[in-house]
Amino acid sequence: MLRVSDTITIQDWELTEQFVRASGPGGQNVNKVSTAVELRFEAERSPALTQAVKSRLKRIAGRKWTNDGAIVIQCDETRSQARNRENARDRLVEMIQKALVVPKRRIKTRPTKASVRRRLDTKKARGSVKSLRGRVQDDD
Repeated sequence: MLRVSDTITIQDWELTEQFVRASGPGGQNVNKVSTAVELRFEAERSPALTQAVKSRLKRIAGRKWTNDGAIVIQCDETRSQARNRENARDRLVEMIQKALVVPKRRIKTRPTKASVRRRLDTKKARGSVKSLRGRVQDDD
């Protein structure tokens, strides 16, 4: 069981861990021991998450989200299988906690009349400076 927050816990049946051989540090140990972890979380079927949280989680997960609604996290940072497992679980918890935060709605604002006037005045001044850079015409 994985605790995400006070109200949300992920059951063991929702998580699948598979250990594979890793690249990276470890020398010959890498060729012998399966230390990298591939953590799979069945997010779409999870009863612990609401539909709104699932949709935000899908956006946050990006390419980690599979077509069948699961999140796959791979971790091969350390030589220890246990630490890689903990890192993968921590990443999943962090991702779900980000999805729990409801984004604030943006309130449309309009510029003040004075700021619009100032902007247009500076544009006119800049345009007049640029128009003076043109060719000089003789009045003959």
